[in-house]
Amino acid sequence: MGESTDIISDLPQSIIENILTRLSIRDAIRTSVLSSKWRYKWSTLTDLVFDEKCVAPANDRGVVVNNLVRFISGVLLLHQGPIHKFQLSTTFLQCRPDIDQWLLFLSRNGIKELVLELGEGEFRVPSCLFRCLKLTRLELCHCEFDPPQYFKGFSSLKSLNLHQILVAPEVIESLISGCPLLESLSLSYFDSLVLSISAPNLMYLYLDGEFKDIFLENTPKLVAISVSMYMHEDVTDFEQSSDYNLVKFLGGVPLLEKLVGYIYFTKYLSIGDDPGRLPITYIHLKTIELYQVSFEDANEVLVLLRLVTHSPNLKDLKVSASPIQLFPLEEEAFDIAERDYFDYKLPRLETVRMTDISGIRNELEFIRFLLGTSPVLETVIVTSSLSDKDAKMDMIVELLKFPRVSPLAKFLFLQD
Repeated sequence: MGESTDIISDLPQSIIENILTRLSIRDAIRTSVLSSKWRYKWSTLTDLVFDEKCVAPANDRGVVVNNLVRFISGVLLLHQGPIHKFQLSTTFLQCRPDIDQWLLFLSRNGIKELVLELGEGEFRVPSCLFRCLKLTRLELCHCEFDPPQYFKGFSSLKSLNLHQILVAPEVIESLISGCPLLESLSLSYFDSLVLSISAPNLMYLYLDGEFKDIFLENTPKLVAISVSMYMHEDVTDFEQSSDYNLVKFLGGVPLLEKLVGYIYFTKYLSIGDDPGRLPITYIHLKTIELYQVSFEDANEVLVLLRLVTHSPNLKDLKVSASPIQLFPLEEEAFDIAERDYFDYKLPRLETVRMTDISGIRNELEFIRFLLGTSPVLETVIVTSSLSDKDAKMDMIVELLKFPRVSPLAKFLFLQD
């Protein structure tokens, strides 16, 4: 029998690199024992991803930390060529000078993607990070972010994700405006933030935190928005003004395709003086998801109607009602028929999902409106928060009486 041929080692370098990138960094380094040809194949990898799995588990946290630091430092020491991506995801490392040294090394090696997901601590991003002007993606978690005076922004950055970052509000705005190519922005776990966003190429926006006010100043290319707004106090903490928040926040996003709003979002949008018809039509908007809408509040119902009636190509609508309060508000009646909303048509709406419905008048009238204006509607899914079986049955009976302009429209009543 002749000698076996080492087919894999003779593959083109580009294919070998492709194989190595599909392995964890620990397994990629282990290939060095295969043969002398493979000893340093891993050392030219351009994407490096580190976490606790890079080292053997141990009961002593200090041992894991020391082993992880040595492992990462050793990889960077033996690495050859540029590093395009560096990701460190660990709760074990917080504030260590080693991280500063790694970032200094990366700043000199053409880093393009940097992800630091650290444990809660007081890690302050070193100044060398702000010299990484080739960055296209930056994700920071549990860090203090304080750019030096000379920093004017990341001219190549396309994706920015800041999670639980200690930073001044004006720094966030300056950072965003200093990234002219920014396409994706995610800000989460910020407290009492008033934010103005100017990002002419932004397409994807995710906000999660205690935002007092948000102004989308220059975001004409946004296609997807997801917003969660939390309040420790009552909703009067939102900035009060005569400007209609619905227009201020969504008045300049003509390309919007998907809108998702969680707790307090419709409450926030309802603040200000309603101008009547909106100055914009969302011709690309196909999906709207709004959670914990207070149907007892006529202003929130108006926001819902404004969005739906100004989205002629809407296909999917999901609305959840806010839970019944211990001391519920007196429902503000909202006469949809009186305001000529039945003159509108929703020609593309196919699916509606209404959850946590309690059967109050505004909820039922909104469903009646959808049934009466949606000629291609196929499915209306309803889940109720009512525990009383008789009350739930009365609501179902009333819903089934509503006229439907679509011959295909059917109800599905689901249990919570």
